[in-house]
This record gives sequence, structure tokens and C-alpha cells, in this order.
Amino acid sequence: MKVEQIYTGCLAQGAYYIVSENEAVIIDPLREVKPYLDRLEKGNVTLKYIFETHFHADFVSGHLDLSKKTGAPIVYGPTANPDFEAIIAEDNQIFEIGKVKIKVLHTPGHTMESTTYLLINENGVETAIFTGDTLFLGDVGRPDLAQKATNLTQEDLAGILYESLHSKIMPLDDSITVYPAHGAGSACGKNMQKETVDILGNQKRTNYALNQPDKESFIREVLDGLTAPPKYFGMNVALNKGGYESLDSVMDKGLNPVSVDDFESFAEETGALILDTRGPADFQKGFIPNSINIGLKGDFAPWVGTLIVDVKHPLLLVSDEGTEEEVITRLSRVGFDNVLGYLKGGFDAWKNTDKEIDEVKRISPAEFSEQFNENSKVIDVRKLGEYSAEHIDNAYNKPLDTISEWVQSIDDSEHFFLHCAGGYRSMIAASILNSHGIRNFTEIEGGYNGIKKTEKFPISDFVCQSKTL
Repeated sequence: MKVEQIYTGCLAQGAYYIVSENEAVIIDPLREVKPYLDRLEKGNVTLKYIFETHFHADFVSGHLDLSKKTGAPIVYGPTANPDFEAIIAEDNQIFEIGKVKIKVLHTPGHTMESTTYLLINENGVETAIFTGDTLFLGDVGRPDLAQKATNLTQEDLAGILYESLHSKIMPLDDSITVYPAHGAGSACGKNMQKETVDILGNQKRTNYALNQPDKESFIREVLDGLTAPPKYFGMNVALNKGGYESLDSVMDKGLNPVSVDDFESFAEETGALILDTRGPADFQKGFIPNSINIGLKGDFAPWVGTLIVDVKHPLLLVSDEGTEEEVITRLSRVGFDNVLGYLKGGFDAWKNTDKEIDEVKRISPAEFSEQFNENSKVIDVRKLGEYSAEHIDNAYNKPLDTISEWVQSIDDSEHFFLHCAGGYRSMIAASILNSHGIRNFTEIEGGYNGIKKTEKFPISDFVCQSKTL
């Protein structure tokens, strides 16, 4: 028997590949299925089942494409009702793969179909659980995502999750390995550990959610501090439940090189958003007016899903040459399939024409230190938790994920400085502000991490509420 965790850091997501004899199963596969097909072919192994722990909200699973390419059936836990053919397993049902078995443990609460899969080895010993979003390392799945679909409150779902954990997970042996669907950085939880594998006994000791004295305390603690889920979550659930276009078709459409002469008119004719995926340092030196910068080398797909409201909105790409396929793949992981093409030759091709170019004014932390005074206005786009821990005294906290709500309140007649932690998020914010005609600001390279090193600024720590404009 072999268990392989296939972890994708930019999504903080774990898929699992389990082999026994000449048969395999894959749990919670990503949208692009070629890596799984390559593993199957290399090992001369037949894919017997594709297990889904639930209808994922934060990414589009590869279950449909994988099933079509291999013939393996898709398995969901009890109460799932997908719009395509699948095996809807019963609680405690056993599936055999080679010499091992997988037992279905229905664990509703994160969603009502959420299911944990218990691996039983060749000797009949329970060895591992694949918990999906039911149990994370250090946390549990947020119980507020399935409210509309179930007519249950988040308190109801949290109570159901408590019962699932205490009736199905906690009684298992401490030696069992826990393989969750996500790790630190995912928006599916709030307190996840950086590790991606642990033993259950350690989680029983260290996971705050498993150490509450009663159900009421569990509900209160699990719901405390939850921020609103990203807007794309509901659309991803719909794709995972209802079906989607094959990635092959998405790639064929998106890998369409568009000349400089046609790019601008194509954007106007289609209403496409120009998405520039270069790094912040390159973007600030010059970019196509009204384009939005979300750098590929960062939490690219989650930020796209958070900031672009509609997964069906047409997109035109400006990317570093040779990265176009990766960009389209990562967009597809969160359901953004409507890429119409990319600028042939990248931004350099645009720059070599007489077309308009825009820029962001960016300064170093040292320059900021020289220009800053007691009358300076500073906008910090980090999360409230980061800001609350430590920030420049009197800075305004305007988290990037809520920029659509606060951008209209910005007074462009008053200059302000803009920063995040390291420069990635503040450049995204800068591009969005520019697209709204707001230009009277200066973005700080290196963000708060660089600012702190200048040792000039008055620092405040721990505030319960951010300062508002």
C-alpha cells in the first residue's frame, strides 16, 4: 500500500493518491488531471474510484475530467445530489482497493454531504483518515458555507459538526494519521497549522475545536472571528455539483495569442478585464491602462476569486512569456474558464508601440521614512488581524478583500501612502485604485516588513477596531 499527498501550496490544498496492488483511488483531485494520469500510467495501475469528500467551495475539482478519461466512478458521501452520475455511498459502506479498504464515515457539518474516508490496511488495521474540510490540523471546517442550500443557520451546522466529530472522529485510535484537504492559508478555516499531516492523538490534544467542554462552547468558538467567505465560493460549489467545461477546451480557447493591434479593440468589443499577472516590481514600471495586477507568483488564484466577482467574466491576459499555460490552469482551478487570449509578446510588445502606458508611483521604505510626517495619510491593506497585531500609528486599515466596498470612499484630492505586508497586495490595490481613476497615492515597496526596519515610525498594537476613513 502507498499513500501519497499531492499538495498544492498556492491553494493550500491536498489531494491524495492511494495504491494497493494494481488498483488506485484518488481523493479530492485538482482540476488538471494529467499529473494523476501520468502516475497511473507510470505505475501500470488502474484507477478504481474517485472519492470526493464534499462539494468544494474554494476550488474546482478534477473529478469529472478524471472520470471521463479513466472510466472510474465518482463517489460522494450520503445526501450528496450531484447533477451527474455518481455513486452516493451509505454511511459505513466499505470500498475495496487491492488489498486495502476504505470505509465511509458521514461527517456533516461543514456541508451536509461532507464525508471522511477511513483507510484500513492489508492487515485490517485502521491507519488513516482523509477528512476533507471536516477536520483540519489545528481547526475544523467553517460551518457557514452551506446555510443557503440547507436552510440551516451557521449555529445549526456548527452543532451538527460537533456531533460528527465526537461520534465519528474522536472515538478513533490516537495513532491514526490525519490527512486534511487544506492547510494554513486556506479560507476554509481560520486557525490551521502549517503542517499538512499529523496523527489524530496530537490533534485531540492541540486542536482548540476538539478541546471544547461542550457543544455550546464548540459552536461559540468555531464561529468566533469568521470573516465573510470569498465571493467565488458559491460559484465553485455550483460548478463542482453541476458540472463544467473540460479543461482541454478551456486551454484550447485561452491559449490564443492576440497581437498588440488587436488586443485593445478585443478588450473593448468583449468587455474583457485585462488581467496582468506579472510581478509587482514589473507591473509598477509600466502597464496597460485599466489592467488589474494579480501576480502569478503569490496567492494568485484565491485573489482572483476574491476580487473578480463573476467567474464567467471574460479575461484577457498580460503575462510573462511562457507562463500563459500555468496562468490559465491556475485560473481554472477556481472556475475562471473564460480566458479569451493573451497578449502576444507580453507587455514588452505593447511597450514597443506608441500605445498608452500607465505607471504606479512606488518608493522604498527609506524614502517613505524621509517623506512621512505627522500629517501623512497611510492606508494599510492587510487583514484586520495583521493590522491589529501591529501597525503604523493612525494608519487606516482597508483590507484588500473589501476594496470594492471602500474604493468609492477614497478622496483623490488628498495624497496617501499605500502598503501591505510585503508589496504583493498593495500593488493589487494600486491597480484597482488606478482603474477607478484614483492616482494621488504612493505605494511602498516591501510593505510593512520593510517599513519596520527603518525604525522611525510610531507603532500601535492590538486594536479591536480599525480606524475608518
